[in-house]
Amino acid sequence: MNGARAPTGSRTLRAATTLIVLMFALFVVVLTVSLLREREAAQLSAEARAVAASQVVATNVGWITELSRQALGRIDDALGLDISEGSGSVAERIRGAVDRLPGNVKAYVVAADGSTLFSTDAGVQPIDIRDREYFAAPAAGASFHVSPLLVSRLDGRQIFVFSRRLERGGAFQGVAILSFEVELFRAIWRSLSFDANSTVSVLREDGQLVARYPLADGPLDLSNYELFTQHLVESDEGTYPAISPADGVARVVGYRRIMGTPLVALASVSTETAFAQFRRNTTITLAFAVPTALGLLFATFFILRLLRRDRDRQQRLMETLELNRMLVRDTHHRVKNNLQSIMSLVRLHGLPHQLKADLQGRITAMTAVHEHLYRLDQFAEVNADTLIPAIVTPLSDAFAQPVEIDYDIDPVVLHHDQATPLALVVNEVVTNALKYAFPEGRAGKIRIAFKARGTDQADLTIGDDGVGFDPMLATSGLGGRLVRALLIQLDGSEPVYSFEGGTRFHTVITLTQQDVEHARAAE
Repeated sequence: MNGARAPTGSRTLRAATTLIVLMFALFVVVLTVSLLREREAAQLSAEARAVAASQVVATNVGWITELSRQALGRIDDALGLDISEGSGSVAERIRGAVDRLPGNVKAYVVAADGSTLFSTDAGVQPIDIRDREYFAAPAAGASFHVSPLLVSRLDGRQIFVFSRRLERGGAFQGVAILSFEVELFRAIWRSLSFDANSTVSVLREDGQLVARYPLADGPLDLSNYELFTQHLVESDEGTYPAISPADGVARVVGYRRIMGTPLVALASVSTETAFAQFRRNTTITLAFAVPTALGLLFATFFILRLLRRDRDRQQRLMETLELNRMLVRDTHHRVKNNLQSIMSLVRLHGLPHQLKADLQGRITAMTAVHEHLYRLDQFAEVNADTLIPAIVTPLSDAFAQPVEIDYDIDPVVLHHDQATPLALVVNEVVTNALKYAFPEGRAGKIRIAFKARGTDQADLTIGDDGVGFDPMLATSGLGGRLVRALLIQLDGSEPVYSFEGGTRFHTVITLTQQDVEHARAAE
């Protein structure tokens, strides 16, 4: 039994440990999945915001570009056939052409020799701009040109320029110029509710920065940047995470080509801002989850400690139980041996043969009970369906008569206090049947029945088909008196004998409380 139960305790501990570990792992997995999903939601929200913002930037820049084209066309028309012959009306018409443009726009008309012919800039100075790209490109044949980010030579402000080639009679005559301050993008940036680390930008398709707000440190060449080497190659619009080459800040970038222009609009959402709410939620979640996890770990270790302590206690109890079982087994074995020694002493005494046989039969019955107890490890309870045959079989073998024994025994479990008296009763009655019912080797049959009756009783019936014997002998002899005394010990009824077609013995035994439960199970 010790070998059977100890693994069960270990399996219980392992099962409990596994269950607790799985619960903790499930807690961690659920928490991790929840945080990852929230982070993914923050990422998707940042991407969606960057895409929407890039569309706003693209719309505004496309509108500014188209208005600039139209304004430059009107300036070209206002100059007439000879751009050098200016007049007050021409200057007025140039001012009218730029009045509807957004921001602080300045218009210039520069002749082919680099001299400024007209300007809406009150602080204009005679600066040679022929080295500037926005003059050189139209001079080289470009009809419309967008400059990269520039720093004004007049006031040091960041600007970008739209310029138009002026021709008369197919010959280059000069350049019409519109200069926009980059501060123009402040209004777009504000309309998007961007923070200081989020930006709006415009780049040319060759990678040159045109405008950026908040302001960049200066002109910037991004031709080798991943936007141009990878993303624009794959798609005209989209998003990507990046570390800005302008200031080293991590952002989620939304980009979009501006159709009909050589420009690309960008809106970059600060990663710190995009994930600020996620970080706050994570902090709050962890503020509750970490103590919960620590509490769960502590509870886990405490429960495992209790389980191990219980397993060790159970192990010690099982070892103690096994030791007690061994001691009880040894006691029953010694009692059986002592009874056999007594039986040997009876044989040595000069007693009448019949008296010796009766004593030996009774001692054999008691010996059978103790042998039954220690061999089957049943020290508190005895099975009636195995005990009774164990008593009757040696008797039948001893008499060596052609008598058949039939059993009809319910699996009633008897308390050990009732086992010995019952064994002696069965021994006396069966011995009488074997001695007197079948004289001169007559064949016959003995039927033994032990049946559960109701909830707290059992019927014991022993009958034979022999010649019968004197009723007075059955009740007044030593065996009869012994049977009545044993039945009193068993809390049994007065035995009833009948002698029709043989002899029949019947009594009703009251079971102890433990026996009652087993009798109910037997029914």
